[in-house]
Amino acid sequence: MHYINVHNKSEHDQEFEVHGFNDNRNLIVKPGATAVFPAPDKASGAVIALHDGHEGEQAEITKDGYMDPGNDFIDLSNIVGAGGNMTVQQVGEPSTRKGDPLFMQQLNGAWHKASAREKDSLKSCVHTNAKGDVVRIDSIKDHPELEKFIRSFADGKTYIGVGAWGGSPGVGSDNAQSSAAHGDKDILITYSDGDATPSYPPHLAHRPEEKLVVHTTGDNNHGGPGIILSNKSAKSCTYYFFENSWNGNGSAGANFTHPLKSVTVSPNGRTFVSLPASFKGRVQRGTTTPATWAEFQLDASNDHAAHGDISLEQGCDGAATISSTDGSKRSNGFTEDILKNAPAAAMFKKPDGEKVLASTMGNWMGGANQAAIEYEKKVVGQEKAYITGGTGVPDVASHNQVLAIDFY
Repeated sequence: MHYINVHNKSEHDQEFEVHGFNDNRNLIVKPGATAVFPAPDKASGAVIALHDGHEGEQAEITKDGYMDPGNDFIDLSNIVGAGGNMTVQQVGEPSTRKGDPLFMQQLNGAWHKASAREKDSLKSCVHTNAKGDVVRIDSIKDHPELEKFIRSFADGKTYIGVGAWGGSPGVGSDNAQSSAAHGDKDILITYSDGDATPSYPPHLAHRPEEKLVVHTTGDNNHGGPGIILSNKSAKSCTYYFFENSWNGNGSAGANFTHPLKSVTVSPNGRTFVSLPASFKGRVQRGTTTPATWAEFQLDASNDHAAHGDISLEQGCDGAATISSTDGSKRSNGFTEDILKNAPAAAMFKKPDGEKVLASTMGNWMGGANQAAIEYEKKVVGQEKAYITGGTGVPDVASHNQVLAIDFY
């Protein structure tokens, strides 16, 4: 007999509607707890997160699938709605994981960048709170305009449409979600308001997930593409490069969980970091937020130049600048230490005790910090770094596909 484990990473009780398992009885899982129930071979069903009584994201499971005996079939679907983040996988098999662990964060990022016209067309099926953040969406299958919007950032990450069903060929990226897993094993469902990536139990914590972060102390400068990275501080720092989760026309989805590369730079040191020309993302100190982001791409579609900026939207852990290296002498950002005189209301204490400026746009840890917004507008200004999104931050371009980024 195998089992389904439903783990709640959130800080509140979470109710799940269960079909096909657990005698079709709902579950209420306490914060940090895991509910476990049997999953007999050949059984099929779903575990659906409920949000104020409304169905949301769901894990669909067929044990020892009838189409491919010996293998489980699992997928993560948002067809009937969403209000949180969920992933599903076989226990101990991260390569079988389905679902976007930061679906709601990606949804909110896309929503805040949507035009007024697009928001108006979706107002009947996208539900927001007093701050304008999305807290829940209705059934995608009942709203074609919502399906188009969700595909702009989540296509290929979760089941969005109805798939190949009832004579409909479905969408290939949806159909691909129903691929077989690896044999017949226990199933792990992870729910979170933040990152729904499963946390390894202590005895498995040493295992890499799918690939290790490439770590370096610097690469040979072959002329690009890449970043000339300088550590202007008095202590050694490790910087992490994160590729975007998705890229749209003038928009992108931040990747909070899987850095591509890291580099350690000595105090007052400088190194070259080689990156693929296709890279679009950011570099930051460490892997956690809040942090100062240097956002960039190396081969823009319109001019094949590198373009970048400094952003404080996800916090500030120190000053940073970004500059061209093609002789054009373009530069932006700031060099002043704005942490030491920041008001207490604008600060955030990380788990390691480091005090930084809080996010100005909000994330899974909380909403936008108004004190941080007001302080950063005063001491930095939107003309030097993104504080509240929008426009007004001059773009730094370098036509040799190499940018210089300095962290202070």
